[in-house]
Amino acid sequence: MPFIETGIPGLLVFEPMVFEDSRGYFYEAYNQKLFGGAGIETVFVQDNQSRSSYGVVRGLHYQVPPFAQVKLVRAIVGAILDVAVDIRKGSPTFGKAYCIELSAENKKQLYIPAGFAHGFSVLSETAEVMYKCDQFYSKATEHGIIYNDPSLNIDWQVPMNEAIVSDKDQVLPVIANCVNPFEYNG
Repeated sequence: MPFIETGIPGLLVFEPMVFEDSRGYFYEAYNQKLFGGAGIETVFVQDNQSRSSYGVVRGLHYQVPPFAQVKLVRAIVGAILDVAVDIRKGSPTFGKAYCIELSAENKKQLYIPAGFAHGFSVLSETAEVMYKCDQFYSKATEHGIIYNDPSLNIDWQVPMNEAIVSDKDQVLPVIANCVNPFEYNG
């Protein structure tokens, strides 16, 4: 199966089958039938793409219901450290951060259910990130957790004195004080 469990319920790594030859490579970045066969019935409605320079840290972001988002994240240029934090109250992994390098080279993707805060840091000179969402962007329901929350202890793999963080992301609350209506449903 191309889906690898992460140890956090619902959070999956997708490793597509890549066909390579002398001309280059081909792979299906998303196939509804394949995902459905794994029990993932998410209907994606929006694709987002960003470009960032080395040291940029984005996140940790999420939207609350009714616009809570499921995401499927990949790097199409360069490499990122992708981070998902379980914020579902009652989850056996509440407050646990999962980190994985996603790169154009390894072609791995991270499937992030609703109830997770998401962010990434750029490990290469530049990176382009593309992610699918199952809900449209909603500024009114957007929230976040500060990237350097000591209780999360995330190693963003960039020196913090070189980290480039937006003004908005520098004033987000710690996980203990964040807006959080998410409940774990087993």
